[in-house]
Amino acid sequence: MSAGENLMSVMVYIPTPFRRFAGNQTYVKAEGKTVGEVLDALGKSYPTLKHMIYNEADEIPGHINIYINSQEIHSLQGKNTPVSDGDEMAVIPAIAGGQVLTPEQVNRYSRHIIMPQVGPVGQRKLMETKVLIVGAGGLGGPAALYLALAGVGTIGIVDFDVVDLSNLQRQVLHQNDDVGRKKTESAKETLLSYNPDVNIVIHDTPLTSDNAMEIIPQYDLVVNGADNFTTRYLVNDACYFADKVLVDGSILLFDGQATVFKPGHGCYRCLFPAPPPPGLVPNCAEAGVLGALTGVMGSIQAIEVIKQVLEIGDSLVSRLLLFDALAMDFRIVKLRRDPKCPLCGDDPTITELIDYVEFCGAPFPGGHDGAQDGSDGN
Repeated sequence: MSAGENLMSVMVYIPTPFRRFAGNQTYVKAEGKTVGEVLDALGKSYPTLKHMIYNEADEIPGHINIYINSQEIHSLQGKNTPVSDGDEMAVIPAIAGGQVLTPEQVNRYSRHIIMPQVGPVGQRKLMETKVLIVGAGGLGGPAALYLALAGVGTIGIVDFDVVDLSNLQRQVLHQNDDVGRKKTESAKETLLSYNPDVNIVIHDTPLTSDNAMEIIPQYDLVVNGADNFTTRYLVNDACYFADKVLVDGSILLFDGQATVFKPGHGCYRCLFPAPPPPGLVPNCAEAGVLGALTGVMGSIQAIEVIKQVLEIGDSLVSRLLLFDALAMDFRIVKLRRDPKCPLCGDDPTITELIDYVEFCGAPFPGGHDGAQDGSDGN
């Protein structure tokens, strides 16, 4: 029997700060019977990396955590923890200014951490991000749910409606027993039941010109799940003045739209300079909406938030995604900043929040559902 037959093959995840010491590889294969032996083998192949993992006393310093299959080795047998073929090991360093992932968080977010586009650095970014969800309805629900599952640190929910039985066809944050409850309370309870790590902040109030600039600047990004043009233009303008990225979505019948407005790259007014006359466009209560459509579009909004936080991929900035669920057809059209836009153009005429009820010719309705209309889509 040769000496190598008892050695186990382990895949070692190399975090971004250490990757340059391991040939710019995300994963490195190493062999050994214990964690210590695997690290020794790793150190022989990459001597500089060894100096990053071990201190002068040949011990793992306090700012380095080693995980085997998402469990921190200090909760096992330390460097003497035995390994098996196919095990996954992760070397996680502390990062200045960021929080340290607990073993439970490493386990919870392990499918993110092993992705090279996310990793522990990206997961920390998500955990340090604050996102405001406008509307705990059809779009805001799935968006908030997947952002909570992703570990976004703080999620604000602004809504002042109550749960109605008709909401349950599509609004995933609420259940039958929640009928009659405030949507913000139901949303908070649901999100915390999925991920107690997340800080849920509820704003049980209509979003208006009087409070928008108090609420929105508290957050890093905003997800618009509003069901009416009055709120939609208000959120757009407030995000522009607060210099916040706005992830916008809307739905009606079988159609959905999504885009991302980033200051300097156009806004909702560049796309639609003025709202349609009240009553011209049917709302969800009049025309209906496919319940599952809200899940698709809300999930797309959550993905766009995550991409913005991690600065990865091609975002929907300057692009409008159109989804026809009946034809199962996705298409993208280009958007451009309008130099004549009254808000973000070269010579703006809107320099502060205005009277949006007068501008849209419709009052603020009671709910938020993401409908492409000027009235309550609930």
